[in-house]
Parts: sequence; structure tokens; C-alpha cells
Amino acid sequence: MKLLIKNGHVLDPLTGLDAISDVLVEKSLIRKVEQNLSESADRVIDASGCYVMPGFIDLHVHLRDPGLTYKETLETGGKAAAHGGVTTMCAMPNTKPVTDTKEMVEELHRRAKEESLVHVIQLGAVTKGQLGQELADIQGMAQAGCRAVSEDGKSVMTASLYRKGMRLAAQNNISVFAHCEDITMVEGGVMNAGRKADELGVKGITNSVEDVIVARDILLAKETGVHLHLCHCSTADSVRMMEAAKKEGLSVTGEVCPHHFILSDEDIDRNNGQYKMNPPLRSKEDVEALREGLKNDIMDVISTDHAPHAEEEKNLPMEKAAFGIVGLETSACLTYTELVEKGILTPMQMAEKMSYNPARILGLEDKGSVSPGKTADLVIFNPAAEYKIDKNTFLSKGKNTPFDGYPVKGKVRCTIADGKIVYNEKVNNEKGDCPL
Repeated sequence: MKLLIKNGHVLDPLTGLDAISDVLVEKSLIRKVEQNLSESADRVIDASGCYVMPGFIDLHVHLRDPGLTYKETLETGGKAAAHGGVTTMCAMPNTKPVTDTKEMVEELHRRAKEESLVHVIQLGAVTKGQLGQELADIQGMAQAGCRAVSEDGKSVMTASLYRKGMRLAAQNNISVFAHCEDITMVEGGVMNAGRKADELGVKGITNSVEDVIVARDILLAKETGVHLHLCHCSTADSVRMMEAAKKEGLSVTGEVCPHHFILSDEDIDRNNGQYKMNPPLRSKEDVEALREGLKNDIMDVISTDHAPHAEEEKNLPMEKAAFGIVGLETSACLTYTELVEKGILTPMQMAEKMSYNPARILGLEDKGSVSPGKTADLVIFNPAAEYKIDKNTFLSKGKNTPFDGYPVKGKVRCTIADGKIVYNEKVNNEKGDCPL
């Protein structure tokens, strides 16, 4: 099947193309990117007024499958991703049971091809059962295509064991995605330590809980030579340490989530579980440092840490609620509203941090670009659309977000994965075309 996208503003971080152009897709590949294409096609989409970007790649998603499918599944997570313009996502291994074997990675990849509308890369745990006691089969999981190992949800607290895991990852040419949290210093904290926590009468989590492990992991990565990717960075010192590591030439990258570059603990007006996430919403000074880090390309990636929960697990005081926020369906509009519209990022930087850079980290040479020969993973994004986020429109099982009712600008109109339209704004359009 041929698909022709006409008159869109193409943003391609690989080639630097930033202009009105047409894109011809044939089967699963991009064939031509030129102005005024007159090729015949089975479907034609008029993308006038919209950006055409490489499909977003989310390095940090909790699909809860297997074992916790009342929260999310491969199918519902895939639908949510498509709704948000995400064409590839990395699924974290803190499933039930933990994804820690070659066979489990292979099975989840097999299922994902059948059940998810978008590409899923299953990550493997660093230690068996994420218990921090014995290394998982890192070599076998790498052979199964996991591309990175992560203990996400916790840190490997024994540095010597983690160093061995890093060495194995480096030997197998995969990355380590690090959740930086010294669990010995959390001490029952549920939000950022400071005046607001004191005001609400809840225990706080200090910045050092994150920063100590960031420093340790950078030093271990320096010694082992592994590529280290720091997940959901939330503190000013994380940004400073990332900058220092890059100046030293270390293979280190970092991600920031929209909730961390938008909200601070000052935005928490009541003891409400919807604001409980890990790491927590930090100070205004931390938020500003994260924004500057993204602007100056110290921080490489915007990911979501999409963590769906059942309603009864979040509509509780923070002391009792689960940690986590959904993000697959709000990341693009929040990024555009808070970073692009405010001049912190250019539209091209948005494409870099949401697609091109993640593709490079994962070693996906066929993705992250709108250029001939690449996989036809694309998103058509309307920057002029203005509306309020409505959690009831989410396709994810999870509705847990403090952004419900938040005014935004920018909306995903159409998502294309492997040359197939997997989401369009008018889902029931009988022609299946994007009504732009």
C-alpha cells in the first residue's frame, strides 16, 4: 500500500530538513521526501498546518504485562501510545513475575507483535526478580533483543554486583537504564522534602536520595565502559553531574519527564495521591534546572515513565497511594505547550528529544528520521489545536494524572507505524484517512 502525506512541515533531525514537503510511504518504508510529489497513492493525507515528525520513541513505559494487567496490557498500552504519537516504547521489566530471562523477553516480543499497535522493546532486569542479590541472564536477554537492562522501580544497592552487571551489559553491547534512588535514605517519604511537605504533614524525600546514586552510577559507568542512561532525572544536581560527565566524554545520557519539567511541589495544593510519583515533584529551582538542561542539550531525552494504576490505588492520601503517573497520551502536547511554545525548545529539538535521540540510544538506525529508506514510523502533529486534557479520553487503562483539565496546545492527529495508520483523530472515518 502507498500512503502520500502532502503539504506537511517535515522535521527531520537526521538530515536537518525543516520545511514544507511531501512524504511518500510504500509498505513499511519511507520512499521519498520531496516537495510537490505527484505520485499516485492508495491514500492521501493533507497535512497542511501540521508538523510531520519521526514517530516518538518512549524509553520508559510500564506496561504491567504480565501479571498486573488490571492496570495496563500490551494491547491497551499500544493504543495509548498510538494516541500519543509514540511508535516505539521500551517496556520496563518490573512485571509480575519480573522479566529477567531470555525466554520471557522473547515471549513478550512475540506477543507484542500480535497485540500492540506499535513497536515494543522489552527491557530485562539487572538482577533475578529485581531482588538485588544475583545477576539475571543479561547475555541471554541481550540475544533476545532487549537492548537495555534496568532495575527500574529501584536501584541495585550493592555496587559491586551492579558493576558486574554493567560489565556484562557493555560486553553484550546494550545499555543500562538507571533508576537512581538510594532506598536507605527514603525513610517513608512520599513527596519532595521541604516547606510544602511540612505544610501538608507528610514525610519528604530529599534530593540526595537521587543524587547519591546518580554520582555512583556515573562513576561505575566510567569504569565499566557501559552506556548509562539516567531515567526520570528530577534534580538540579543530576543535570550538573550529567553536564560534567559529558564534558569528560563519558557515554552517558539522561531523560526528563513532562511532570518533572512542568510541576513543582508548590503545585501540590492538597494531600492527594495523584501528585505522588517517584522521583517526586521537586522544587521550582529543580524544575528550572531541568528546563535549562533540555534547552542546552545536556539532557537528551523526553520520556514519560508511564505508570498506570487502578483508580482505587491513586485516589488516596499520598501516604497510602501508589507511586506513578500516566504520560503516553499527554507527553507531546505538554512538551509543545510548556517547552516549544515558551521558546525553551525549538520544534526540531522536540523531535530530537522525543524520537531521534532515543533511537540513537537504542541503536535503532532505521528510526528517528523522516528520510528515504527509514521505517515509516511517523506522527502528524497539529500545533494550533487548543484544548484541555481530559483523562476520560485516554485509551490507557490508567487515568492517574494531575494534568486532568490542564490547558494545552498541540495535538496528535495521526500516528503511522510500519506504514500503517494506527491512530487518527477521527477513528471512525470510513476512509481511514486523517481528517486534518
